[in-house]
Amino acid sequence: MTTVVVTIALAFVGYAATYLNGLRLAQRQERLARLNRQLSDFYGPLFALTEANGRIFEAFMERNARPDGRSPFAHEIPPSEEELAEWRLWVRTVFLPNIRAMRDLVIRHADLLSESEMPPILLQLCAHVSGYDITAARWDQGGYDEHLSIVAFPSEEIATYARCGFADLKREQGRLLGRRRTSGEPALRGVASSGQDR
Repeated sequence: MTTVVVTIALAFVGYAATYLNGLRLAQRQERLARLNRQLSDFYGPLFALTEANGRIFEAFMERNARPDGRSPFAHEIPPSEEELAEWRLWVRTVFLPNIRAMRDLVIRHADLLSESEMPPILLQLCAHVSGYDITAARWDQGGYDEHLSIVAFPSEEIATYARCGFADLKREQGRLLGRRRTSGEPALRGVASSGQDR
């Protein structure tokens, strides 16, 4: 009788262990699948856009800064008509498409956020884009009194958010895949863009 009880108990323990292991593996696979979506559909594109936008803004500033190195918008002498026309060209061609793409990522993929609530920095990004949409609409009507969004672009904050979010998820992805970072592997580094409004 004892042998039968021990056999049944061992079978039950084996079944329970197999069930729990299967459940753990399924949860791990679900976590990895979500993490892959977060990287491919939200944090990866947001990181790429913020880095590209920061670098192109730096290139714009190098090319269009005043002799003292400051932006025409952060100077005692107001921007000239030529400077304003150049700014409008860059905003329409480069900056506005980039920040709209960032906003669209936030709107379309809010379900992929790591946080349980919408981070204020992403709300500020969306407000900044809406402010520039109004400014650009006025330009379309020939009104050139305004050249900036009424909400400041959180350039350094959004770049840090995207970079850290991407790096954290890549580390977690590596952990779930059983990878370890080797000492020779470079850490993820990014260049924060200027704090200038755009």
